[in-house]
Amino acid sequence: MLKTGYFTHPDCRKHDMGRGHPECPQRLDAIEDRMLASGLLDVVDRREAPLASPEIVELAHDRMHVASIIGLAEELRQQEEAGGSSLVHIDPDTAMNRHTLNAVLRASGAAIAATDAVIAGELENAFCAVRPPGHHATRARAMGFCVFNSIAIAARYALERHGLQRVAVVDFDVHHGNGTEDILSGDERVLMVGIFQHPFYPYSGFDAHAANMVNLPVPAYTKGPAIRELIQKHWLPRLEEFRPEMIFVSAGFDAHREDDLGQLGLVEADYAWITRQLMDVASRHAKGRIVSSLEGGYNLDALGRSVEAHVRVLAQV
Repeated sequence: MLKTGYFTHPDCRKHDMGRGHPECPQRLDAIEDRMLASGLLDVVDRREAPLASPEIVELAHDRMHVASIIGLAEELRQQEEAGGSSLVHIDPDTAMNRHTLNAVLRASGAAIAATDAVIAGELENAFCAVRPPGHHATRARAMGFCVFNSIAIAARYALERHGLQRVAVVDFDVHHGNGTEDILSGDERVLMVGIFQHPFYPYSGFDAHAANMVNLPVPAYTKGPAIRELIQKHWLPRLEEFRPEMIFVSAGFDAHREDDLGQLGLVEADYAWITRQLMDVASRHAKGRIVSSLEGGYNLDALGRSVEAHVRVLAQV
């Protein structure tokens, strides 16, 4: 039986946006601790995330954006060596230190390596425990804690380098994946389905959008049963009709009822249920092929439990 891949790298812990920032290195520690305590580390195939090349990142991002991030990383390295500041803000919510470039290239590299392994039949599916997140990063801009958009890069990679005809992107983060929509909107080879709190950052996804986007904005305090009903009514029929050859998941766990960065009411059982629905679609149309990558989730205990629920379903244990 093929295993679920678990891709991560220590470099993803070195990206740090300053004391008190919710998108902190401890997020990965919380996931690792829960995976270890639950016994899931014993059943997954743990793999080290490689560095994505700038050329691969440019499948989804403007060349100038990629070059500017690489240039900033070099400036930060030089400043730190000279005893200067080691942190620069590129967005009101988003900062870089000298380790950020490697972290974002590892995050993208994880999604790419997972895609390769799943398509090759080495793995059944995969989860990438990486940071920073990516789904707010647009084609030409970093924002909302995100620098490069790992899931959009991997989706484009599957299409361009592996020759798949149809891929789906699923986003259940509490925030709209505006960056992924910006990159993939109008691409008929991609179906993106998302559910998110509205009105809420980044205040997008509720108005006119391309035919390949299925956005489900929901009000604050919406709980699991209502979200499951919307998914059954809107996501699943479109996914069945589309028949994706692979599914990519922007797995944000900040819609959990204990997470202070959002105001939705999901719990671990809801994440497990969503994952099972995606597994069913993938089984029918995509040879079971799913690559999931961490987005949000900022209450550390809830994050660890939610990732456990998600990975447990992927690994079928």
